[in-house]
Amino acid sequence: MPNLQELEDAMPVAPLKIAALPSAEHMARRINQYLVEYRKSIHNDKVKNDPAFQGYIENNYLVDVEIPRFGTGEGKAVFRESIRGKDLFLLVDVCNYSITYRMNGYINHMSPDDHYQDLKRVIAACNGKAHRINVIMPFLYEGRQHKRNGRESLDCAFALRELKEMGISNFITFDAHDPRVQNAIPLSEFDNFTPPYQFIKALLKAQQDLTVDKEHLLVISPDEGALNRAIYFASVLGVDTGMFYKRRDYSVIVNGKNPIVAHEFLGDDVAGKDIIIIDDMISSGGSMLDTAKQLKSMNARRVFICCTFGLFTDGLQAFDDAYAKGYFDKVVTTDLSYLPPQIYDKPYFIKAGMSKFVASLIDFMNHDASLANTLATTEKIHSILDAYNARSGVELDVD
Repeated sequence: MPNLQELEDAMPVAPLKIAALPSAEHMARRINQYLVEYRKSIHNDKVKNDPAFQGYIENNYLVDVEIPRFGTGEGKAVFRESIRGKDLFLLVDVCNYSITYRMNGYINHMSPDDHYQDLKRVIAACNGKAHRINVIMPFLYEGRQHKRNGRESLDCAFALRELKEMGISNFITFDAHDPRVQNAIPLSEFDNFTPPYQFIKALLKAQQDLTVDKEHLLVISPDEGALNRAIYFASVLGVDTGMFYKRRDYSVIVNGKNPIVAHEFLGDDVAGKDIIIIDDMISSGGSMLDTAKQLKSMNARRVFICCTFGLFTDGLQAFDDAYAKGYFDKVVTTDLSYLPPQIYDKPYFIKAGMSKFVASLIDFMNHDASLANTLATTEKIHSILDAYNARSGVELDVD
């Protein structure tokens, strides 16, 4: 972890505990393992002997919490151990559709609404006993419904206001569809992190023959909404950028949105170059695959798709077919949200692990320490590129 001395010298806000909702149990176990290993490695007599650090070094930071349901589908949250005076971090994945519950004899898959309601139940079960409540929600609930066009609800803004009123101290999310939604709670802590460092680290580990310079690599935004991400990524890598413009038919609404008529490309010649397409999410994937197809028709050498959240709402068949036709070469996505188990067997899949980074965030926030070193992605990307270009044999950890 960065700036270890700062952590070792700082006093924790309160004893650390992590409450993982069922949707995020797998990731929570990996985060817990990193925290246990790191804190046991600290060589500081004050940490081991000072009563103020009681509970600092533990074998487990996961708190026992359950969310049972009645036969009607109604639920409740129950803590099986004390959380009084704890610095509590709640971890939830609102996109984990694999979690089910029984209602009136039927099996229901949990929706984002169900996960959000369970989060509020857990907060309510704290009953004012925790010293501080922090919410880690990698995929921002209703983040795509962040602005009003006509007579529409403002679901994301309302959810943030609701959580604030329930007493949470910090809200942590990743690659929010539009981070300006934090304006709904301007006086509250809202942290939005992005994973470009994990993207390039995972890609360079998997593709040992990439040449990162202007003559061989180009970063592409699939639409105008992702342009800022592409510009930052390209600037750090020292390469050029381009974008596709989605021309839509605004006279028609299909599945809640205006259908795309065509993708128009704005940028330099892509012929013979490797292309990185970067965006916040893959939903159905239709738009992303169409972009990749057009790039290959423009004689791009290879196409790598980097997305924070691989939702794959229409399954993986379209990606299997597109890969077989050579439209793209790799898909890099994080494990911040639920991934279908079969994707790990796909030849085109690369996982950008985020558990170690989230563990680092939790540890720094538990000390109220500055996150400046954690957020210094530019320097970290440069260090990875230097090691890669020097072929120094440095092992690129993917988590």
